[in-house]
Amino acid sequence: MAAVAEGLEPEAAATEDAAQDAVDAVDAVDAEPGDPPLLVGSRLSLDLYPGGCQRLRHLCARQSPQLLEVQFMQLSSHEDPRLLETTLAQVPCSLRHLRSLVLRGGQQRDVLGACLRGSLTTLPAGLSGLTHLAHLDLSFNSLETLPGCIPQMHGLSTLLLSHNHLSELPEALGALPALTFLYATHNCLRTLPKALGALSTLQCLDLSQNLLDTLPPEIGGLSSLTELNLASNRLQSLPASLAGLRSLRLLVLHSNLLTSVPTSLAHLPLLTRLDLRDNQLRDVPPELLDAPFVRLRGNPLGEAPPALPSPPGTPTIPEMPRLFLNSDLDSFLVTPQGCSVTLACGVRLQFPAGATATPVSIRYRLRLPEPRLVPLGPHDSLLSHVLELQPHGVAFQQEVGLWLLFVPPRARRCREVVVRTLNDDSWSDLETHLEEETPKRLWAHCQVPHFSWFLVVSRPASNACLVPPEGTLLYSSGHPGVKVTFPPGATDEPRQVYMQVVRVASGELRALLEEPGAAASPLLCLSQSGPPSFLQPVTVQLPLPPGVTGLSLDRSCLHLLYRTPPEATWDDITTQVALELTHLYARFRVTHFSWYWLWYTAKTRVEGLARKAWERLRLHRVSLIALQRRRDPEQVLLQCLPLSKVDATLRRLLERYRGPEPSDTVEMFEGEKFFAAFEKDRPDCVRGRVCFVFYSHLKNVKEVYVTTTLDRQARAVRGQVSFYRGAVPEDVAEEAEAARHRKGTDSPWMATLPIKLPRLRGSKAPGQGQGTSLSLAPLNLGDAETGFLTQSNLLNVAGRLGPDWPAVALHLGMPYRELQRIRHEFRDDLDGQIRHMLFSWAERQAGQPGAVGRLVQALEQSDRLDVAEEVRAVLELGRQKYEDSIQRAGLAPPDPSASPSPESARA
Repeated sequence: MAAVAEGLEPEAAATEDAAQDAVDAVDAVDAEPGDPPLLVGSRLSLDLYPGGCQRLRHLCARQSPQLLEVQFMQLSSHEDPRLLETTLAQVPCSLRHLRSLVLRGGQQRDVLGACLRGSLTTLPAGLSGLTHLAHLDLSFNSLETLPGCIPQMHGLSTLLLSHNHLSELPEALGALPALTFLYATHNCLRTLPKALGALSTLQCLDLSQNLLDTLPPEIGGLSSLTELNLASNRLQSLPASLAGLRSLRLLVLHSNLLTSVPTSLAHLPLLTRLDLRDNQLRDVPPELLDAPFVRLRGNPLGEAPPALPSPPGTPTIPEMPRLFLNSDLDSFLVTPQGCSVTLACGVRLQFPAGATATPVSIRYRLRLPEPRLVPLGPHDSLLSHVLELQPHGVAFQQEVGLWLLFVPPRARRCREVVVRTLNDDSWSDLETHLEEETPKRLWAHCQVPHFSWFLVVSRPASNACLVPPEGTLLYSSGHPGVKVTFPPGATDEPRQVYMQVVRVASGELRALLEEPGAAASPLLCLSQSGPPSFLQPVTVQLPLPPGVTGLSLDRSCLHLLYRTPPEATWDDITTQVALELTHLYARFRVTHFSWYWLWYTAKTRVEGLARKAWERLRLHRVSLIALQRRRDPEQVLLQCLPLSKVDATLRRLLERYRGPEPSDTVEMFEGEKFFAAFEKDRPDCVRGRVCFVFYSHLKNVKEVYVTTTLDRQARAVRGQVSFYRGAVPEDVAEEAEAARHRKGTDSPWMATLPIKLPRLRGSKAPGQGQGTSLSLAPLNLGDAETGFLTQSNLLNVAGRLGPDWPAVALHLGMPYRELQRIRHEFRDDLDGQIRHMLFSWAERQAGQPGAVGRLVQALEQSDRLDVAEEVRAVLELGRQKYEDSIQRAGLAPPDPSASPSPESARA
């Protein structure tokens, strides 16, 4: 989706934030209403274009005869609600043969990368006139009640309602005689209609991530049901009528409050998987306990009840429920009973009993880090993504335990890991304890009184104390030689004082000053609450620079440096204070707090050198890489790597990628913005930009697709990608100017790496004939008789999956650990996650029979019947072409029912 061309403008953007603009850029010329990119055969695709409603109204107004052939229509619900409703009202008259209608939201994202719900709240009553409609997708919208026209769509076989605000389903839903698939995950359903049991053709029912506490006995009447998913609800018991589900193969009940299960579940004849993880089961029928298809992890099996019975009249306290949630954006309910919650994104929460007096709905979201959400000090490092817990500011009656999984910091000496949170418009660090699960899996544990924003940070070792009017002593736990003495009367009321000490490598300073004997003390930062000045001078003690003693030093070479806030300049204040020297230490008195640094050098003007040295302490040495996937060179991986990780990462990647050598060493600050630009001689298009924020301990990687307007049938296409500091400039001329002055001292340009799109495989050279069309090579998924899926087909599938890709991956048989690894490696790139999952699975399936069938089945099981239908259509087209080709070649036996042609009769 990014663009790189030789001599032509890029066609599409590659940033996550501008993914929609990327598609607009590709099809801006051809995307006029009625043109092929919108209307192809029986498929009308409007979901990736802005103004889809206006385009559809224009098509309907023109009364194009092609509309009568449309069977599949996709329209984004990110439109004005009134415009959307009036546009949909025209559909029954213009698209009479419509079989599949997709009105999903979720294509757009907020500035932090979370999916946005569509504006759809209802449907026009006239849609009930779509007599051929079999597939309706309303996922990721704002429905609070089921539109009244849906129970009148008697031909409907698939109904997708996930990620809405539905609190109930109507009894009229039982009037859909052909309904086969019903998905209503991530809603607010509390009860189910009794008429649900009348859906005799229903095969798959997914009601996970709702608020159900009971099931109607009528659910046992679903005689055709093969899959039932009720995970992450509040079910405490199951009706005995479940024994009537004689066709059931999959029953998912994990993350509920079940204390028992019916014995009859063990006698369901076709059941192959029963998931009972993370419930409150103490005892399970032996028939289920020994069954290989039953999963029971996370239950208190075998645990005895309390030894001593409660006295008469004492209320019993139920076992604390445990929940497991597997998305990065969700909600759950906390009752006065308390609960334990585990989030797949690397978060654990422990709500003790009595933490809330009334039930409270907790919402959480894992956000991508960005500077406005990540408050870092000059020497801090970010170790995790940003967790938002809502409702903000609501105080709990007991503190809630919070565990955050983080990346272990590379440097641990004289540093500490803390959880940082927003409290009353200011950020503060919580008392944090570390728990090691494995050497590479560490948890930061803290207690929180209320909810807000949370992240894990590595900072220099810090110490704090409350200074009373009587005075006190504060010293550094990491550098015992650093002390601050507060005399009596330094303050007239208690105030909080903070100390941070940063270790300094003398080798860096010697290299900067080009002076072998130069040295520096640790860097000291002092801050306080309250008035900016003390009433009495405070004594500060710093160790002398390494190799320097008070008996032999040259006082003219000793410089006490003071950082002036807020300009971040350094001043030499040696002559303004009285330095008291001992054999190992220097002491001086101050009334204001800031940064202090003791240097020993023969240089006389050190202020500017101190600023450069301080910047070097905060810089990270990195390399930039741009690699292309070996099987699909249009897929480009861009990454910023610390020098220490370059070799190991390349060894791992070069099995699947190839490309130029990494860039020369670049120095970057923690939290610094930069971007990649696909270009030739100069950046001549605003699109084709990929934005990054550098965090030294997180993955700075994104994977994008590139394209070109040049004909790759005749020759390869060469281009390049350049990396620049800062945000993408609004004025393209500014970026072009930066490109022309790359060697300047203050130039934002960092590196340029070549990109090459090879000549298409199997294409003809000039003069050898012109091909009628271009296609990517098959991946050997399928065969000639059943149809192939090419790389282009898989790209189309990947572009449609969106946030549903983990469900597809699990149904394809990928282990959950591999999903976590993909999420971690491509944590800033949803498209990269999807493509990596799909193509890595396809590579493993190459040459194996039944791969395409497994993909279609996984799509159906993952609530993506629309994509499954498209894959079937592609395969059917391939089979038809194959049959036509063998008939033309005379390899197929003649059809005896067909009448002979005049030519054959004459013969």
